Amino acid sequence: MSKMSTDLVRHALNGPTMGTRWSALFFMAPGCDTEPIRTALQMAVDEVDTQMSTWKPDSNLMRLNAAPVSRWVEVPARLLEVLRLGIQIGRASGGAFDIGMGDAVTAWGFGPQAAESDRIRTAMTAPRVPAHAALEIGEGSVRKTTPLALNLNGIAKGYGVDRLAETLGEFGIEAGLVGIDGEMRALGLRPDGEPWTIAVEAPDAERRAPYSILALKDAAVATSGDYRHWVEVQGRRLSHTMDPGLGAPILASPASVTVVARSCAEADAWATALMVLGPDKGAKLARERGLDALFLLRDDNGSMRGVGVGRIFSKELAANA
Repeated sequence: MSKMSTDLVRHALNGPTMGTRWSALFFMAPGCDTEPIRTALQMAVDEVDTQMSTWKPDSNLMRLNAAPVSRWVEVPARLLEVLRLGIQIGRASGGAFDIGMGDAVTAWGFGPQAAESDRIRTAMTAPRVPAHAALEIGEGSVRKTTPLALNLNGIAKGYGVDRLAETLGEFGIEAGLVGIDGEMRALGLRPDGEPWTIAVEAPDAERRAPYSILALKDAAVATSGDYRHWVEVQGRRLSHTMDPGLGAPILASPASVTVVARSCAEADAWATALMVLGPDKGAKLARERGLDALFLLRDDNGSMRGVGVGRIFSKELAANA
């Protein structure tokens, strides 16, 4: 390790956002004031939450949801960026990722309101047009061409991580590790020249433990799973991930899917899409799209096995081929 790297001071900052916490780890020369950085990081994630939350009735997203069909609604640039990406991945995934599932998310109790049987029946039986076919995006404005309840839970947190990374860059910090509740993005290398190490969590609702370890440089990772947020219906635990084809939680899925991508927003959305598609269709699409993905599957005896797609997870793929 060089003398320069040992002279750097480690800084670990964090704060509240989206019902959880953000974190930022980086190294700077001694004597640097990190309070302006902390303030800017908090402002970055607050902006995302203010624009995209479904828990804030006056968020830009909820104002768009409340607008009449066919009316153009001005939206801020960051929300517009996320809507564009959501539509793009929705189309590329064949609708497996759909930012238009807000009615189902609310009906099943994964929003500010408790689950409600009438809303559940409506969500499961109403004709459904995917958001990528029902949303038109113009220059700074958006309109719905059919009734649509947007929900960005499968992409906004990842986008928040990207905003943390961009904010560090604005302070000239080119190396660091940022995250929100397990969604992470690595910038550059550690001061010792090594990649940043990130744990892929084992899908266990009772405890937090690593399944494997990733070494990342200039990449992001996100995981979608069935073990953190769920509802119980007739003794069966149902995941918070919605199946657009059912208007309900996915019934059969991997225990978790982890995706490594250039941005955390992309990793976040694709992890959700592959959860919906499952290990067979999901792995096939991941190969076609050139994605790095790890599917963790529960066997009947309760053991866990990994199926990997792409260069990063090739060992898991080879072990289960």
